[in-house]
Amino acid sequence: MKSKKSAFTIKPFKNRNGMISFRVAGWLLGERIRKNFKTREAAILERGTLQLKQAQADSDLRVTSTFLTEPQLREAEAAFLKLKDRPRALTFYLDVGLETHREPKSDHLLADAIVAYLAERTKEVTRKAICQRQLNAIRIELTLFKEYFPDRSVGELTTEELLKYLRRDGAAAKTQNNRRATLSTFFKYALAQGWLLENPAKAIVRQRTGHNRGSAPALNAAQAAQLMAHVETVHGGALVPYFALCLFAGIRPEGEITKLPAADVRLENNAITIEPDVSKVNMRRLVTIQPNLAVWLQAYPLDQYPIIPSKDKMKNVAGKITHIRRQFKLGHDVLRHTFISMHVGKFRSMGDAALQAGNSEKIIRRHYLNVTTPQEADAFFKIMPSCRERHGAKKAPEAKTAEANTTPGVTIAAAEPNEPGRLAA
Repeated sequence: MKSKKSAFTIKPFKNRNGMISFRVAGWLLGERIRKNFKTREAAILERGTLQLKQAQADSDLRVTSTFLTEPQLREAEAAFLKLKDRPRALTFYLDVGLETHREPKSDHLLADAIVAYLAERTKEVTRKAICQRQLNAIRIELTLFKEYFPDRSVGELTTEELLKYLRRDGAAAKTQNNRRATLSTFFKYALAQGWLLENPAKAIVRQRTGHNRGSAPALNAAQAAQLMAHVETVHGGALVPYFALCLFAGIRPEGEITKLPAADVRLENNAITIEPDVSKVNMRRLVTIQPNLAVWLQAYPLDQYPIIPSKDKMKNVAGKITHIRRQFKLGHDVLRHTFISMHVGKFRSMGDAALQAGNSEKIIRRHYLNVTTPQEADAFFKIMPSCRERHGAKKAPEAKTAEANTTPGVTIAAAEPNEPGRLAA
């Protein structure tokens, strides 16, 4: 039981020989304490000791000698508190931690880490998890990153340094976000390899970007007709299926078109099946084959004209496609943007356009609504191949009203597109 008298006092005390001492008096655990000291300083030290013992008795603390510093003692106490309800001793958990934990190799060179990372992403191209274009973009960005931080280790890079890199050359918000995404994925890989304690890009906030409604660049009907007329006349028409599927079905160039099997283009059902392993967003979707696209595919059947010509039949296919795109000043997704814009313009259905394009209705409304007129869209879906008869395709039905053909070598016929959500009979 705690003593009611727990205060310790220091008072002068005159001894028999006339000398003055300093007496410490009080009660500790029911025992009366009286001690004399020659100096007040010694008496004060003793009173402090007695008060500490009293506090320890009241709070279950113990006095012991130790080589630990004050911070180390506090850490040890915190560790025991965490293990209060655990079945094993502190040393057991300490041994497990020492055996399993590995300190990150923070001195791993950035250049070596990038080489290893690109090797892993190259394997993903082989597995068709990403497309070659995506790998090329990653390689270009990381090459610039390596040149910006020469002879640095992965663990040395800080969030502040990364921010300066992302903002270099007055980069726009979207460019900063693209750089951030590439670096964040790279650092996640480095973290998994044990080269980092934490991802330095994790603390970087994604920039907010403004979007202009109807901002997606698209071709008009005449430009699309000129493009297809040219594609028919070069390389024996070998690239017609590639451009026709991208332009008239909205298949994503390179990423989806390079993985699309010819068997999934079903003329008998008037539908193209985009399986999850082909789709950029890993979702299955069906694209309706419009009548003019059906005529293109009949004129250039995929068993004779593969979507991507083989190397033995055409060398440097990617280079030839790039040459045509540069000649007509086509951005990466202009063909797909054109299809979606024309589909919305013709059918006035953002929901069906979203389903066939693999986008959300929000994206369709923001970028593709009212980009083109219904008349322009109607003309677009009447673009036909000029050489379809010689390739065994059925002749397109005659237009009820004559259509002006402003592009040499390309027919714009009056074929009626399928209604959204319904396959042609």
